[in-house]
Amino acid sequence: MSDALRVIRPDVRALHAYAVQPSEGFIKLDVMENPHRLPDALQTELGVRLGAVALNRYPAERTLVLREALARHAHKPEGCGLMLGNGSDELISLLTQAIAQPGSTVLAPLPSFVMYAMSAQLLGVRFVGVPCREDFQLDADAMLAAIAREKPALIWLAYPNNPTGTLWDDTVIDACIKAMAPHGLVVVDEAYQPFAAKDSLARLQQPHVLVMRTMSKFGLAGVRIGYLMGQQALVDEVEKLRPPFNVSVLNVEAALFALEHEAVYAEQAAQVRAQRERLFAALQALPGVTPFPSQANMVLARFPDAARSFAMLKSKRILVKNVSPMHPLLHNCLRLTVGTPEENSALIEALS
Repeated sequence: MSDALRVIRPDVRALHAYAVQPSEGFIKLDVMENPHRLPDALQTELGVRLGAVALNRYPAERTLVLREALARHAHKPEGCGLMLGNGSDELISLLTQAIAQPGSTVLAPLPSFVMYAMSAQLLGVRFVGVPCREDFQLDADAMLAAIAREKPALIWLAYPNNPTGTLWDDTVIDACIKAMAPHGLVVVDEAYQPFAAKDSLARLQQPHVLVMRTMSKFGLAGVRIGYLMGQQALVDEVEKLRPPFNVSVLNVEAALFALEHEAVYAEQAAQVRAQRERLFAALQALPGVTPFPSQANMVLARFPDAARSFAMLKSKRILVKNVSPMHPLLHNCLRLTVGTPEENSALIEALS
């Protein structure tokens, strides 16, 4: 086997696989899923619909129908295109691949979504991280200096950010977009848009700006549908890299069904937003705990001893994410996904 492994790139062998915690029997508050399932009647209806799908055929016309439905749902601006990905992760990889020329650089604030840096590494693109301020807002001076110095081909701006839930200052975002205009793309990653007070659709009028979204936080984490919007000519170039049948017929049909019942998911998002504020207030009341304002479906909080709190919660069958190892700014921080009212009550009681 040692001989066989020699053909694997050394940097790949040095990587650690993305870890997913076993969750059977736990209250699962670790990966920012929508905690609500469909009502029983709609689950039954969806099952009948999926049972009628032609699994012997590759995805074709229904993929186009989904693109049109998503364009209406997202209020895609006139003149913009939309492409589908197998979740946002595939779109991140495709965008990185699209700019992966010798000497190219990708830039992102840190801490942020780990796949930005990982995709750059796997595709041989240099990654530059710019630390945020202590309050997890963008450091305007540091960002603009890095853009001027590195001249990145692409920068990622998660809006709201993961793992912090921060909705970054619009003036700083716009300054970064302006600074990138001569030489690169800006991708605003709006994975958590259903829970946020603002979006970036108006920025799509600028030819070097793209907005990426996902149906995972909408309520379909298991379906794996991501989508990218931007000026048509730019989206067409990225589209060339998309595998021809990257989204399955079952996923397409499940996504279309969800969009036909988007009012149900909108109500679920409203419940999550209300529960987020409840969880934030409860964390504020705990001695020694500092929660950070969030516009996503999670709350980042600093604990006196994050490892101890994580272990205590796990012993009570509650899974959260210890993000302390991800970046020095996250020392002693746990990321708590907002669950159902009952799940949040169990979390608050355990922490109390």
